[in-house]
Amino acid sequence: MEIIRSVFNNIGTPVLMVVFLTLFIIEGRRQLRKRVQSRWHRIFINFIVSLPAFTLLRLLLIPAMVWLAVQNESWHFGLNYLYHLPSWLEALIAFVILDYTNYLWHILNHKIPLLWRFHLVHHTDADLDVTTAIRFHFGEIIGSVFFRGAAVLLVGASPLLVLIYEIVFEACTQFHHSNMRLPLKIERALNRLIVTPCMHGIHHSIVRNETDSNYSVIFSFWDRIHHTINLRIPQQQVVIGVPMYSNHQELTIGFLLKLPFTKIRKWKLNVPEESAGKQEIQL
Repeated sequence: MEIIRSVFNNIGTPVLMVVFLTLFIIEGRRQLRKRVQSRWHRIFINFIVSLPAFTLLRLLLIPAMVWLAVQNESWHFGLNYLYHLPSWLEALIAFVILDYTNYLWHILNHKIPLLWRFHLVHHTDADLDVTTAIRFHFGEIIGSVFFRGAAVLLVGASPLLVLIYEIVFEACTQFHHSNMRLPLKIERALNRLIVTPCMHGIHHSIVRNETDSNYSVIFSFWDRIHHTINLRIPQQQVVIGVPMYSNHQELTIGFLLKLPFTKIRKWKLNVPEESAGKQEIQL
């Protein structure tokens, strides 16, 4: 579709590449958490694992959502077609609600065993940085086509808004997965509105009740509204990964791609979860 080429390919892709490279450089100089693996070895693994997912994102997910939005201009189905407001306000409402649907989708990926099989690949990364933002299994992308496509229809989002949201969505995903240490005042100020590296780092903890928090993608207030927010864990206390997949040597490209189709190990942590998070975080 022409709108995908003109908006996403010509504008969005260069913007996302600049964001990625900027975060990659900054996190190398201002490290938030100490790395436990070779940076370049992880880059290679995350890049190769992401290729099938990246291909499906560009050739299936984005075209499907835009196609539904285009068709909906004739169907007039969804929330945005129930009222008449200034176009900027309708777009803002649709943007915020789309983000809320992705908050719900993220929770479902953790709570539904079938979805967790695929989302688990993302969480097995033993370090958290901007390359983790692309480490998704292609099966998760396929599942998201149905949920996110339905969300586009229910919200009544326009094709342009779908693409704008996707660009912001991916840029924010890169930002909050980065291992970039921000000045405390900036971290606190940003976190009042959006998800920050400290906030999302807790979500990638090996402690289950920490992983089961901070599901927001762009706006952090969804976690506050639903009481799923957790900001009371010092960053140097956060151990990234999934405890039953803590053997870094086994997390090869082949292992990660076939992981959702194997028997998933039960979450088991050798140290008591209640012993974690006794101090308050800097947020």
